[in-house]
Amino acid sequence: MKKVIQVPLSKQDIDNLKAGDYVYLTGTIYTARDAAHKRMYDSMKKGEELPIKLNGNVLYYLGPSPAREGQVIGSAGPTTSSRMDKYTPDMLDAGLKGMVGKGKRSPEVIDAMKRNGAVYFAAVGGAGALLSKCIKEADVVAYEDLGTEAIRRLYIEELPVIVVIDKEGNNLYETASEEWSK
Repeated sequence: MKKVIQVPLSKQDIDNLKAGDYVYLTGTIYTARDAAHKRMYDSMKKGEELPIKLNGNVLYYLGPSPAREGQVIGSAGPTTSSRMDKYTPDMLDAGLKGMVGKGKRSPEVIDAMKRNGAVYFAAVGGAGALLSKCIKEADVVAYEDLGTEAIRRLYIEELPVIVVIDKEGNNLYETASEEWSK
């Protein structure tokens, strides 16, 4: 059965997602990479308001390539998530409920996910041109000076992702390798 999830994420959706689930995300998400994360983190530490609301939202670790004529966005493949790990626990504590990227997460991020009932999705690295076809709208909403690392609001339709870490901390990267070794 095809599992299409509306974003921003509801508590019910998060509760029903398990590590290993293949899902398709539809709705509004935001992009943010290293530089945007650092700037948001610094703003949070100063008690300043963030340029986007984190509550219930999903961040896609993405710095797209420039759009070609007639396209909404260029190649839109995920960035290695561990580069955001220093900032992520505070963002999860501020209401972030989902992240899309690639690669492993730190124990601190996983603890914060469990504490806050959040999920981590993986998108297929190297498939950025295909993933960009799921992005129907893309607008820079903050930190335009960061270029490709600016925060963008994306409207997506059926972006294919895999739940890698669910709200209980079950981690597909660990369970899959254990299963394979058997």
